[in-house]
Amino acid sequence: MFSGDTCFLQAKINLMTNGDHRVLKFRPRTQTRPPSDTQSKLAPDLSQFENGHESPDDYRHRMITNVAAIAFTAALTGAGIWLAVTLADLRNKQDCVLMGRRDCAQISAQKTDPIRHN
Repeated sequence: MFSGDTCFLQAKINLMTNGDHRVLKFRPRTQTRPPSDTQSKLAPDLSQFENGHESPDDYRHRMITNVAAIAFTAALTGAGIWLAVTLADLRNKQDCVLMGRRDCAQISAQKTDPIRHN
């Protein structure tokens, strides 16, 4: 064994007998890896996949697509809000019926003008 290994084993034994506290001493690596052939690890030439004749940006098409996406998002948000309000109203009506009340339905009365009423 090397003297470094003996010291490491002794430190390990001391840690095991010391109780609850465990302090690990990390030894720095002294061995370096030999330089390897870096050319063999590089990716192959990808220039054959480049699209050199790309069309210029079509600003009008991009803006139309953005407007359509915003309209779809707004419609989806509106539908979600409508659904949440409808479900809350149904829950309130169901709670009213389950309590045994009879006046659960909303009655909309038309406003009448007392002067013009015949």
